[in-house]
Amino acid sequence: MLRRGAARIALALGVMCISLALTGVASGHALKAARYAHRTLSVGASGTDVKQLQRYLTVLGFKVHPDGQFGPETASKVKAFQSTENQRVTGRATVKQQKLIKRLVVNGTGDGGAYMNSTKTSNPSENARLSADGRTAIPPDNAPEQVKQVIEAANQITGKPYRYGGGHGSWNDSGYDCSGSVSYALHGGGLLNTQLDSTDLESYGSRGAGRWITIWANGGHTYMYVAGLRFDTSAQSSTGGDRWTTARRSNSGFVERHPTGY
Repeated sequence: MLRRGAARIALALGVMCISLALTGVASGHALKAARYAHRTLSVGASGTDVKQLQRYLTVLGFKVHPDGQFGPETASKVKAFQSTENQRVTGRATVKQQKLIKRLVVNGTGDGGAYMNSTKTSNPSENARLSADGRTAIPPDNAPEQVKQVIEAANQITGKPYRYGGGHGSWNDSGYDCSGSVSYALHGGGLLNTQLDSTDLESYGSRGAGRWITIWANGGHTYMYVAGLRFDTSAQSSTGGDRWTTARRSNSGFVERHPTGY
């Protein structure tokens, strides 16, 4: 009887140990409660402070899923914010930057995208127009959400220099060439899943001009008009970088395409 009782106790202890082990594993996946803006956040970090940062970024227009995990997507949104603020682009959110992000949200600067355009000014016209900074664009109020997101994404990289092959190995790069720039903007609007070169863009979407977006491509170059405003690396200034421009150019020798439905 004693042996049988001892065996039952051992079995019960074993079940308890397994239960505690499983509880430990489950708790390892739980978000760590962390006070917002008390540490620098970078890829690999997790916690409720990361989740709050993601929510703030989304309010400012840098949309990211608030899962509490600081991954490549969150890092890319932090980089976009840093670029907009003319700060060093690292993808790491310092305590000071986290406080700035919160302050912008609390003060009502963010409204789901206007901040990324560096203005909250309404644009009731039919066409996109240049911002006061001369390098970013403001979408028309009546443009479809996807078109506004294309413009917002393009705005994120206007400060990046031209670099041949840039934007093709990674969505977030130190520089972008013509097709890398167009691909990045289209991807930002959910209209492209993978980077395309200028030759690939000759067969992208549908033939002819679009209602909102028209892409011009050939084997050596590509650019596009979004809501009437040209986005073209050949329009870059002497300081380099992608540029929006109101100037027109000859489309001779280019194939005309557009995202289906736009």
